[in-house]
Amino acid sequence: MPVEPPRSAWLFPDLSDPQEHDDLPDDLVGKGADLRPGTLLAAYRRGIFPMAEIGARAGSPDALSWWSPQRRGVLRLRDLRVTRSLAKSCRAMEVRVDTVFEEVVEACADPARDGGWISPEVQGAYADLHGLGWAHSVETWRDGVLVGGLYGVAVGGLFAGESMFHHTRDASKVALVALVDMLRDEHADQRLVDVQWTTPHLASLGVMAVPRPEYLRRLRQALTLPLPEPWR
Repeated sequence: MPVEPPRSAWLFPDLSDPQEHDDLPDDLVGKGADLRPGTLLAAYRRGIFPMAEIGARAGSPDALSWWSPQRRGVLRLRDLRVTRSLAKSCRAMEVRVDTVFEEVVEACADPARDGGWISPEVQGAYADLHGLGWAHSVETWRDGVLVGGLYGVAVGGLFAGESMFHHTRDASKVALVALVDMLRDEHADQRLVDVQWTTPHLASLGVMAVPRPEYLRRLRQALTLPLPEPWR
């Protein structure tokens, strides 16, 4: 079971309370704070996630931004779309969980990728969360070589996906299919896979955008659930 870290010194807004979020009409809801495990978990439990500001000096107030999209990308497990070609790819690859977490994060952080935001500080922070049992990787392998995967944070029935990568066609999609399979249990209809924002690529897999209030309602419900079996 995950180890609960010391509580954060920072307070995040309760976005489900109109008095606290009326002045937060955009996706960006905060700047600053830190990436300690307690801070990260407090944010996820409020429906908020961090991103590093590329180019900002580490430790400066502008080095971190905190987000809660007005239109949140989520995947209901029953909505995942698996084409015939993707199903074939699933049969051709091996899936492993949490065997090379830091390698997966490093691959996701490749500076050659468009929109890279995963700084060394972010990599270290999620490695710390992984060490405490909160952050996880789902990896796809072919012939003993890591070819794709994803990582994220599991809190109760929430899996907050952070990033994914592939070196072989469909390798990241295979990891997503495997993740959904792991979450399919007696609580499947209440589990929440959060992908932050919806893109055309994710929409083709069944991801949909929901308003922030609906996301927060689903989140409150998901947080009451037990962890899925692989991470208990």
